[in-house]
Amino acid sequence: MTVPFNTIPSDMRVPLFYAEMDNSAANTATADKRTLLIGQKLAAGSALAGLPHLLNNIATVWTLFGRGSMLANMYERYIKSDPLATIWGIAVADPAGAAATGTITLGGAVTAAGTLAVYIDGQRVQVAVGATDTVAAVATALAAAITANTDLPVTAAAAASVVTLTTRWTGLTGNGIPVVANYYGLSGGEALPAGLTCAIVDMAGGAGAPDMAPVIAGMGDEEYDFIVSPYTDTAALNALQLEMGDSAGRWSYLRQIYGHVYSAARGSMATLVTLGAARNDQHCTIAGYELDVQAAPWGYAAAYAARNAVYLKADPSRPTQSGALEGILPARAGKRFAIAERKTLLNNGIATSYTAADTVRVERAITTYQKNAWGSPDNSYLDSETLHLSAAVLRRLKGVVTSKYGRHKLANDGTRFGAGAPIVTPAIFRGELVSEYAKMEKIGWVENAELFAANLIVERNADDPNRLDVLYPPDYINGLRVVALLNQFRLQYS
Repeated sequence: MTVPFNTIPSDMRVPLFYAEMDNSAANTATADKRTLLIGQKLAAGSALAGLPHLLNNIATVWTLFGRGSMLANMYERYIKSDPLATIWGIAVADPAGAAATGTITLGGAVTAAGTLAVYIDGQRVQVAVGATDTVAAVATALAAAITANTDLPVTAAAAASVVTLTTRWTGLTGNGIPVVANYYGLSGGEALPAGLTCAIVDMAGGAGAPDMAPVIAGMGDEEYDFIVSPYTDTAALNALQLEMGDSAGRWSYLRQIYGHVYSAARGSMATLVTLGAARNDQHCTIAGYELDVQAAPWGYAAAYAARNAVYLKADPSRPTQSGALEGILPARAGKRFAIAERKTLLNNGIATSYTAADTVRVERAITTYQKNAWGSPDNSYLDSETLHLSAAVLRRLKGVVTSKYGRHKLANDGTRFGAGAPIVTPAIFRGELVSEYAKMEKIGWVENAELFAANLIVERNADDPNRLDVLYPPDYINGLRVVALLNQFRLQYS
């Protein structure tokens, strides 16, 4: 037997005992799956745009990005579902453009005391209203209460009976901030004081898209399994698609750092279908949701990504459906997408959610990939879980190769050498892959081990004697998505 020493020389003559360490057969570690939040900061934040920062707690986030910033809101939404995550953040500079604005116009004449409740991005602002208060006084009090809440993404100013809301930053994203009065209604103990009226004009007028180049540069070659971006403009999505790509991006053979992008869009059916139909990227999931959901796109994207991350870190092969989006106020009854509408979204590259027991839940986290290079329908990358499982399998195989065969020699099948020699042949390597596949089948990542082995090809490259070529044909396990049952009933069996 040839013992494959790495450091003890064969001509050692000094007595007596020598030992070296070899960890090549002991590695069972898995890499920490990290999250990256991309978004805008406030001027008060100390972080420089384009540089990644490790986010340990909310105080750190406020210092780096500013309290009430987009990134602060994303962080708070994310940790509600994934509190143990390793989270990094990269700030994006405010784009040239305009901040979104909206108005709350109060009217009528107060005839009885009460409380005015306004929800901005799902956060409630309450104002006590006296029986003798004027409408202008109520408006002034509301603007002051909004301004006092430094976690809100808007500032407020009152002029007579009109409260004007202005996003704390510029860009299209501000148009997605929901504003509603008395979200819970009478059944939830919320109603306008007698005689007072309230008319809301939605946030609009935000203009400008971010420059993603500093973000891409700042990401470098660091691994981020869950990349959360609030931007759904074409330029931003294209920049991330290129960065994630299979040719020269994170999924290429050169980089092998993988990851998946999560974004979100708030809008009507027509708006969301148009957005999804224009995309075709297997490395991006866009969660579409109703206008009445009380969460801006950056917060919804963070909550959606976090719920998927928790499940996928536990098991990358298991469907993420039914996972709760913590901290998200759902669209109210009558304002939710019906099942036929959600089916249309899923047919057009938009991931969906549903509401059950007043909780928003992941329905199907599909990718935007819909067609192959020839424009024909292609469902191979329909579900985002397929990408996460692929990354897990490839990383596992890379770990096996780099741990066990990092300094081996390569010989042809049939070569005679002593047991334990640091030599591998195509047949030995093939056996290693078959063995590893069996282990992955046991934990429920793959199936049909016999067919896998029959279709596996491992051969020495014809032109490069130092290279093994492998055709690796895994059969990924599938998720239970649909149960179809025909209830062929009888009134009585005879």
